[in-house]
Amino acid sequence: MRPGPTNTLVDVPGFRVGHSTRTEPGWLTGTTVVLPPDAGAVAGVDVRGGAPGTRETDLLDPRNLVDRVNAVVLTGGSAFGLASADGVMQRLYAAGLGWPMGQPGKVVPIVPATVLFDLDRGGEFASAPTASDGVTAFDAASAEAVTQGNVGAGTGARAGGLKGGLGSASAVLDDGTSVAAIVAVNALGDVVDPATGELWALRHGLGDEFAHVATPSAEEAQEARERAKAAYANQPLQPGAATTIGVIATDATLTKAQCQKVSGLAHDGLARAIHPVHTLLDGDTVFTLASGQRPAPELPALHQLMVAAGDCMTRAVAHAVLAAESVSNGAVDLRSYRDAYPSAVRMDR
Repeated sequence: MRPGPTNTLVDVPGFRVGHSTRTEPGWLTGTTVVLPPDAGAVAGVDVRGGAPGTRETDLLDPRNLVDRVNAVVLTGGSAFGLASADGVMQRLYAAGLGWPMGQPGKVVPIVPATVLFDLDRGGEFASAPTASDGVTAFDAASAEAVTQGNVGAGTGARAGGLKGGLGSASAVLDDGTSVAAIVAVNALGDVVDPATGELWALRHGLGDEFAHVATPSAEEAQEARERAKAAYANQPLQPGAATTIGVIATDATLTKAQCQKVSGLAHDGLARAIHPVHTLLDGDTVFTLASGQRPAPELPALHQLMVAAGDCMTRAVAHAVLAAESVSNGAVDLRSYRDAYPSAVRMDR
């Protein structure tokens, strides 16, 4: 198993990713859209967090009718941000893509979505993505390497006491099947070992993927612990004020039930990278999209795909944290991992 050419979700053939990023005064939020090939993708979902904000997840139950989706939206803005999916739906309808309703041009685009909480991090509580942000993200979607860090759904994210962000990772399996993850890390839990400052996900890299990252100095780890404690000192725990959300994509042929199981193993990937995870205060949600461009795998290959999905999610969390940039805007003061632990990240390694 090896990473794909860009080590991002677009390494799965036919998939595109686009962002809308809002950082103007009063704003720190955004939207990310994942687009499968025009024929859509079989999809499943697994919701593990205790405070989710979602759209069209019941539709993905294997017992229900619709078996393909046209896009998945990951967005900030808490429940307000679900409005961004309307813009994606409008664009898909204009393109004639959606669930057919019997006559040409009469389609209903299927756009599941999930949100994370980033309200007030730009200074204005009501600054949340709308349908226009969904349109912007859709129009920006491309098969180029996914931009990571403070972009799209990861713009206003935090990860424990650090700045969170958006990350991605991919893998090519022995039989040529591609699988990849994209994740917006906005977790209540820590992404680092508080005792050492080492990223929990670091040991799960493929090859030399994280060769440029090491364990930080003891002094930096101590300072980071103190800053993280201070960051939460005056912020009481509130339901839904966190949440990590993501998508697994593959070109394999899978059923809805198999997609749901893949999403479950992707949550295992989150559990390797974030501690604690799936709390009552998070709304952790993962979708899986299968384009069906490759044959249905036999059991051994299916097992490998599911394991790889979880590993991709773990690695994507690491990339999100490593790509994030510090933010200090009067509303929040969040240091990135690179700024909190400068001795750990050397680009010349």
